[in-house]
Amino acid sequence: MASAITTGKDVLSYCTKCKLNLSHTIVAMKDEKSIAKVVCNTCKSTHAYKDPSLSNASKTRTKTRSTTKSTGNTKVISISDLWMEQLNKTTSKSQPYTIDCKYNQGDVIDHSKFGPGIVQSVKEGTMEVVFRHEIKTLVHNRA
Repeated sequence: MASAITTGKDVLSYCTKCKLNLSHTIVAMKDEKSIAKVVCNTCKSTHAYKDPSLSNASKTRTKTRSTTKSTGNTKVISISDLWMEQLNKTTSKSQPYTIDCKYNQGDVIDHSKFGPGIVQSVKEGTMEVVFRHEIKTLVHNRA
């Protein structure tokens, strides 16, 4: 049961400024099934919607979503659905989040404010984590 795509809803989109797949809010629609513009919830830049499954950044990730090309539209997955899908796939135990601990892709963390999350990607000193209602960039591996 897919929820309707409308302005004001959050979706995953490739941010052209942050160069990451992040949570964005829909600000304009082309038609009732196609997203035109989004605003990044991290850097607040407004840009055209970029399907995260087609971006260069998604090539470094494990496959997290499927697309349907039969009608020319791609399947948009909500952050909550992505979080649930990733949580169901993982076999690792949850560990408390601390700034000084080093994390790897696929690790499950328990953040004191955001709750449980799954590490999606890791860069030097930062990581992208999918939580139930949002995607956050957190620091890690600090001495």
